[in-house]
Amino acid sequence: MLGYVGVGLRAGGGACLERVSLARLLGLVVCALSGSWARAPGAGWAAVGMYHSSTQRRHWTFRSEEELARCRADANRKFRCKAVASGKARQSDALLLESRAELIICKYYEKKLLDFCSVFNPAMPRSVVGTATMYFKRFYLNNSVMEYHPRTIMLTCAFLACKVDEFNVSSAQFVGNLRENPPGQEKALEQILEYELLLIQQLNFHLIVHNPYRPFEGFLIDLKTRYPLLENPEVLRKTADDFLSRVALTDAYLLFTPSQIALTAILSSASRAGINMESYLSECLLLKENRTSLSQLLDGMKCMKNLIKKYEPPRPEEVAALKQKLEKCHSSELALNASLKKRKGYEDDEYITKKSKMDEEEWTDDDLVDSL
Repeated sequence: MLGYVGVGLRAGGGACLERVSLARLLGLVVCALSGSWARAPGAGWAAVGMYHSSTQRRHWTFRSEEELARCRADANRKFRCKAVASGKARQSDALLLESRAELIICKYYEKKLLDFCSVFNPAMPRSVVGTATMYFKRFYLNNSVMEYHPRTIMLTCAFLACKVDEFNVSSAQFVGNLRENPPGQEKALEQILEYELLLIQQLNFHLIVHNPYRPFEGFLIDLKTRYPLLENPEVLRKTADDFLSRVALTDAYLLFTPSQIALTAILSSASRAGINMESYLSECLLLKENRTSLSQLLDGMKCMKNLIKKYEPPRPEEVAALKQKLEKCHSSELALNASLKKRKGYEDDEYITKKSKMDEEEWTDDDLVDSL
């Protein structure tokens, strides 16, 4: 029987419903850049309760792109060593994917995830989409696509995000968004449920994700109330939304705070519209006397814009070749996921059998709804 998705998972009894005043929100931006809580207007320990005391900041915000590359290379190396130790492969085995190839596959499935969420019925809130995307990014920082197929992980991320962000859709509704017949949808759900606990464990139970959408709305409100030089801040929304959509495909969410991303989206939109917002930064965001923070903010903006500029969607022919290689990895049982942890409610690990791994290959990318 199909279960129900909409059971809210909370950390600290309601962390996903945190609130903060505008003054504190703006103060957090300054704190994020300067590292000093004393500079923030109204920023006390109550303000620390959001992003700055979060697991996202402590464990999932990294210093550089090089650090992310090292994490992914380590995940690739660990799987290779495990495959060799099991006797199922040699280090030089052509079946094994390089770290760069894994990243290309991850980019492909990350776009698939966003497409799946964009046409989801009922309409999926942006916060849920952002949470699902962040789960996917985090999972493959420490895991290999050769061990856990991104097709299943992708859907499991979306499924778990619905729970955590309390987007109440039934399991039947969720898999109903797959272009599959009822038995195929049932099999897909079984796979999702089998991987759900694994995903939670690999995320270190850090399930609350701080997205840039709330601070983005906060900045728009602040512009309307405290920045009369800009007559209609809503003119910035469309281009800023486009910026947020494009930056979500990059590693920016793993490198910058939500407030930095939101503010960069607004300032980028203003720049494209020919609107000078220097006085907003200096007066409203208290950066007039804090040139260090202003410099860090501008450097971060430049870095985010560069991430978008250099992002290249995977070439279809390259993806096709790598997907064939990936399917061979999984069909040859090179994927060593026999150690997949049982999901809650089953008595032993034997529930996850060789048969269920075979079932996983019976549904493909073509079963995802079209993103048109």
